[in-house]
Amino acid sequence: MIFLLLLSAIPLLFTLGNSLTMRVVRSKCAVEVEASVSVLVPMRNEERNVDEVMESLLASTSLTRAEVIVLDDHSTDGTAALLGKYQGAQVYSGIELPDGWLGKNFACHQLVTHSSGDYLVFVDADVRLAPSAIATSITYMNSLGWDFISPYPRQIAITFLERLIQPLLQWSWLSSVPLRFAERGTFPSMIIANGQFMIIKRNAYIAAGGHKAIRNEVLDDLELARLLTKNGFKGGVADGSEVATCRMYQNASELTAGYTKSLWRAFGSPIGSFATAIYLLTTGVLPLILALSGFRTAWIAYFLLAISRYVSALRTRSTPSTALLHPLSIFALVLLIKLSWWKKLTHQLVWRGRSVA
Repeated sequence: MIFLLLLSAIPLLFTLGNSLTMRVVRSKCAVEVEASVSVLVPMRNEERNVDEVMESLLASTSLTRAEVIVLDDHSTDGTAALLGKYQGAQVYSGIELPDGWLGKNFACHQLVTHSSGDYLVFVDADVRLAPSAIATSITYMNSLGWDFISPYPRQIAITFLERLIQPLLQWSWLSSVPLRFAERGTFPSMIIANGQFMIIKRNAYIAAGGHKAIRNEVLDDLELARLLTKNGFKGGVADGSEVATCRMYQNASELTAGYTKSLWRAFGSPIGSFATAIYLLTTGVLPLILALSGFRTAWIAYFLLAISRYVSALRTRSTPSTALLHPLSIFALVLLIKLSWWKKLTHQLVWRGRSVA
């Protein structure tokens, strides 16, 4: 039981430490960015997101020379028609996906070829940025002497499954990675990034090889950050919840498809995934089972994890209301990991109509 308590205390200690020391992008810190900026948005069947994301990006402030470039990646819905309304943006149609590439990676690669900015700002269609978000993120990145920055958006969760799973995104790295140490780039496994909103200096992107070097990687954001670090460039994650929001999925089926397409890759191998699942079940589910079975000390372990979830949610403006349901969140996550590997091994992984297997 002592060992279980120690295992449960570690995530809380990491969460508290990171919450006090993590980098934060604040909207009030923006200054005019005189260098050229390319805002790059890949879109495939994003009809429901076009208007809000385009209005958000075209309202950006404190950018002296900015271009908004969108790639319509063979959409079959009304995406292209809606994009036609926005004369302030450059809109391109994607070419056929070559062998060996994943769709988003090739879309981002094409966007860069159409761009000219000194800074490359990758933004997903489901992200909403405050007017100062890009300028303040670039300002902060430069103040740190970084070549790239990943301002992690606030994750919007509405449905029950979203509220169970989405808060685990930030909790997973706040509770397990010493962020200030990870910035040194010594251990690639510690590097954190989120491609929903990511800014990279153009010269660093080109020198590292860009998306072409990670053309078939399903976790493109993490692999791109690792690639940059491997090539000697500096950067890291920051809390961007003050300047950016994102609702990744609208329902349970979308969430399931989204996570299963990539979770198989998140832990390196089947053995790594199995070990991670055992650890998560031991620390996240077992304490509640033991507590309900009469082991009073196990309640301490349970509440230590719940508190870490609560602190993480508060720090990143996420969803604290499901912190006490942490065991259920972990159980659901393990099921998604299992489903992801089953679909991977049976060549059934599909995302937005394209095979990921």
